[in-house]
Amino acid sequence: MGEGTGAVMLFPLLDMAMRVYRENTTFEDIQIEAYEDYKKMLILITGTSGSGKSEYAEKICCGLAGSAKKYYIATMQPYGAEGTQRIRRHHALRQGKGFETIEQYQNVSKAFDKVQTEAVSHAAQNEKPVVLLECLSNLMANECFEEGGTPDAVFSDCIQLYRQCRHLVIVTNEVFSDGCLYDNMTTDYITRLGRLNTQLAQEADCVAEVSIRFLYIGKGRMS
Repeated sequence: MGEGTGAVMLFPLLDMAMRVYRENTTFEDIQIEAYEDYKKMLILITGTSGSGKSEYAEKICCGLAGSAKKYYIATMQPYGAEGTQRIRRHHALRQGKGFETIEQYQNVSKAFDKVQTEAVSHAAQNEKPVVLLECLSNLMANECFEEGGTPDAVFSDCIQLYRQCRHLVIVTNEVFSDGCLYDNMTTDYITRLGRLNTQLAQEADCVAEVSIRFLYIGKGRMS
């Protein structure tokens, strides 16, 4: 696992982890149903751009949700042709999977209202919603560089969101791995994102890295 995740090398999801390491298994071969016995989980998934982490995160959510509601909290703003193309690609990837999209570029706590409504209405059936938050790097950039941003509140917002869900799957990006030097503003952003990744990795029940469509389990524990 990269430095930016702060992951701890623990393997209580041992059967799944060892399959990946010993058999060089791709994430398409992982039996997502193995997660279904977990009553409540916070899952952090990291990887570089184009690694397949989004597809894996969606597959995890679909496997965990069953008949429960699935929400996709989108944090990427459509800047330019490239940004718009990436958003369209993610929309296409989610199509037919039953996600309800909530666009929330800043202050992710504003997405709570809808999630809380579903959590309360399904409480008796023990079917609180499963939420996919994608991704932390865009969310932190919006909080750092947009007017009215509150970058110091992102961690607590994520924890609050998790309390309202049955499961929360968070996608983030690997940082500190390119070896480049940046200006002070960008360095501050990268440092904040790395710290946030570390905090969430410490809280998470499972931390996974997707690398060119291969899955590495960095942390997991039985609930």
